[in-house]
Amino acid sequence: MISVIDYGMGNIKSVSKALEAVGAQIKITQNPEDIKKSKAIVLPGVGAFRDCMQNLTNLGLLSTLKEEILNGKPYLGICLGMQILFSESEEFGFCKGLDILKGKVIRFKLAKDYKIPHMGWNTVKLKKKSKILDQIPDDSYFYFVHSYYVVPEQDKVIAGVTNYGMDFTSMIIHENIFATQFHPEKSQKTGLKLLSNFIQLVK
Repeated sequence: MISVIDYGMGNIKSVSKALEAVGAQIKITQNPEDIKKSKAIVLPGVGAFRDCMQNLTNLGLLSTLKEEILNGKPYLGICLGMQILFSESEEFGFCKGLDILKGKVIRFKLAKDYKIPHMGWNTVKLKKKSKILDQIPDDSYFYFVHSYYVVPEQDKVIAGVTNYGMDFTSMIIHENIFATQFHPEKSQKTGLKLLSNFIQLVK
């Protein structure tokens, strides 16, 4: 069973449907015990970093989430679910993250030709080999919606880079952690393949 964490934000339904479509047994949950019992964790997200951290805290999920990830449980973070892995964010003022990965989350500062948020299809230049990327070609298109991006302190965690007026980190792979700035559940066949690969990693 895979825990899909419902913290009152994000596109829980579309992520859950996509995971079920590729054969996952999921449980949408706000219960720390479900997270502990599950074989893997998925945390989707759309919204503000501070609200996400506050909601996880209010639900009593924050310490369990961090503990399970640090203990090696497979984790897939999508969009905001990737950003909260890092030390801090500047969104709406300074806010601490889980600090599992060192780095920060900052807002795009781009030329006027580029609209913020970065929204729509864009390519991902792959920087790592991993089973989660099996049969996913380099420069595949994925769907993005975000105004902030992660800046890791260590390049070794960066698995994918995307260009939108500048290069930014769009995918992280580090040990049991898999995270994407893009939305695989909205990225058609390629996104479903990535989710399917994650399920195979968990089995």
